[in-house]
Amino acid sequence: MALLLGLLAMVFVAVDLLPGDAALATGERGAGAGEVARRRAELGLDRPVLERFWEWMTGLGRGDLGVSARGVPVLELVGGAFPNTLLLGGVALVLTGAGAVVLGGWAAVRAGGVVDRIVSGAATVVLALPEFVVAVVLVLVFALWTGWLPAVTIAGADGRPASWDMLVLPVLALTIPQIGWNVRIVRAALADEAREPHVEAAVLDGLSPHRVLLRHVLPGALPAIVTGLATSTGVLLGGAVAVEVVFNYPGIGSVLASAVADRDAPLIAGVTALAGAAITLVLLSADLVRDALSGGRR
Repeated sequence: MALLLGLLAMVFVAVDLLPGDAALATGERGAGAGEVARRRAELGLDRPVLERFWEWMTGLGRGDLGVSARGVPVLELVGGAFPNTLLLGGVALVLTGAGAVVLGGWAAVRAGGVVDRIVSGAATVVLALPEFVVAVVLVLVFALWTGWLPAVTIAGADGRPASWDMLVLPVLALTIPQIGWNVRIVRAALADEAREPHVEAAVLDGLSPHRVLLRHVLPGALPAIVTGLATSTGVLLGGAVAVEVVFNYPGIGSVLASAVADRDAPLIAGVTALAGAAITLVLLSADLVRDALSGGRR
């Protein structure tokens, strides 16, 4: 909690240090000095930054995220976009977990072999790729060169993507780097568990490698795998900012990009607070799942 409070305070200070302010960014073009001064007073920009932060924090305790520089309640702006980001990140997290377990398990069954080296090497390569680089490559290949998938997202009347195929490229752009990270975690967790006495006994009993993996190795490795996936949540939400801008996806990434351009500290802080709350909830859930799985083994 203290870390989140410090981060929110830094948001207000950082925005205050940027060139320009919300009065200039959201005001009418060519407005005179008097109009700009009136606009600054209206937005409270004539007061010290820490005073504005404290006022925003007192509202946060009541569930009020304040009003954006354009006069729209922050909760309304974020509430409309956040479900889209949760959909994008949730699908990416599920695919990441499934892909990491399949590839990590495949490499573990063939430990030290060609498959193991290829999977581990490929995981290292994709792990080093930023999400926006993956997004650009996907657009080039699947949108511009082949025309198989749309390059941008068009929102429907309800604010959601107009068709399911508009989710494919953004989800892949988020999933591919995180599969690389989690394959390494899965592979290491399975290798550690494979050295346990009960696993060695199963191997000596003549069980097939796949049965040993599924029945004896994977259950013991699940706590570490769940923890790795939970840590990916924050990275997925962070990567969603860049990915959503590339694909014009109607999520918090697009809202955040507009807020930065507007020097809109309450809106940026509101996005940060909701993202922090979501990440905290996922990490707490992962701890509960890990404790339950570890307790089941005892």
